[in-house]
Amino acid sequence: MLVSFAKSNVPKVVLLLILLGLICFGALPGYLSGGEWRWKAPPQVAVLNQMKALKKDGIEISGWQTIEKNVMQIGDRKWMVEALKDSKQTQATVFFLPQARSIDQPQVEWVDLDGAQGLKTDSHRQIQIGSITVEFLRAWTPRQTYAVMRWYAWEDGGHPAPFWWFVRDRALQWQNRRAAWIAVNVSLAIEPLDEIAPHRNTLESLVQTVQSALTTQVLRSNS
Repeated sequence: MLVSFAKSNVPKVVLLLILLGLICFGALPGYLSGGEWRWKAPPQVAVLNQMKALKKDGIEISGWQTIEKNVMQIGDRKWMVEALKDSKQTQATVFFLPQARSIDQPQVEWVDLDGAQGLKTDSHRQIQIGSITVEFLRAWTPRQTYAVMRWYAWEDGGHPAPFWWFVRDRALQWQNRRAAWIAVNVSLAIEPLDEIAPHRNTLESLVQTVQSALTTQVLRSNS
């Protein structure tokens, strides 16, 4: 009976140790360097001005022509939306939500974005593209279907789950730095309820280009 009780509590103990480790991971650098716990006074994000410019003006994406740029209000936050077209007349839409303040953390951006557009989703899976992991999915309304890739971009990587930004941000605090983040959603309009696999290559290429543009135009000076 004692063995059974111990086994049932192992996952809880492991989770608790991970959480305590992450807290210490973020706090100790500040304490050791200046006597103040880092979680009380984390470093400021160095690229907030670039983030503001992205939200206002968007970015140039190599190989794609920008057809239209708009600022879309979703909840209490504003997203930059760029409609793009390439030389083959393929059309895509990119949504950007840059971090606005140093204290902001990624949380429910995908829920907000899907809800504002009235989207339903399925066929979710994660794939690796270079240094980033993205979520690849199908989204649709009664009128239109999309193949979508989304992730939180930071200077040297990205992931669709906020947890991995949290881990990277805590690691950078050892160097008195922060992982500035941008929520990115890239979508291609496809035939109604079409399979998304045939559109993977096109999306992957665009995702790599977008990540590169964000790194060089917005995020790189965060070092």
